[in-house]
Amino acid sequence: MTAKREITRADILDIADYEKIRKENKQKLIAIKKDRRIPIGPFATFYFENYDTMWAQIHEMLYIERGGEEQITDELAAYNPLIPNGSELVATFMIEIDDPVRRDFTLRQLGYVEDMIYLSVGGEKSKAVPEQDVERTTEDGKTSAIHFLHFPLSDSQKTALANEGTEVVLGIEHDHYGHMARLGEASRAALALDL
Repeated sequence: MTAKREITRADILDIADYEKIRKENKQKLIAIKKDRRIPIGPFATFYFENYDTMWAQIHEMLYIERGGEEQITDELAAYNPLIPNGSELVATFMIEIDDPVRRDFTLRQLGYVEDMIYLSVGGEKSKAVPEQDVERTTEDGKTSAIHFLHFPLSDSQKTALANEGTEVVLGIEHDHYGHMARLGEASRAALALDL
């Protein structure tokens, strides 16, 4: 089965129809997201996106903001680039620190972290490519708490990702945050569906 690659206007439900399935869809999404969430170190988390997660995100934005047809166009433009295209994986990378003082201090230590992230599939590394919508590190070196990353995959990585037992490692090689995590088999299998 080929993964869906784009959300179109025809895929967008009327808000009243979405309200009817919202609770059920949120439950469905919990199961989808479970194996797509990869924590690394004490406060970094990667959420690997797909058609389903972006479809839900768009509908939640429309449900909350009630911006009508104009908002639909904007949401499609914002979230379609975060659906894997068949030769990549896409993740929302979040630095999750509740304390605002500690968060600010940490973000100032992690400038350009978005350029120091990789995914290794079967021993072959793929460097993350940050979404170019806005600059995520300011001139004074403070990084954003949220980044959108693409991991382009070679044909050999795509083949390896589809094979049970392939080692998949996600890593951050920043001087102030050097951590990595080996993905479990359930996560590898979930991400392989994006290809």
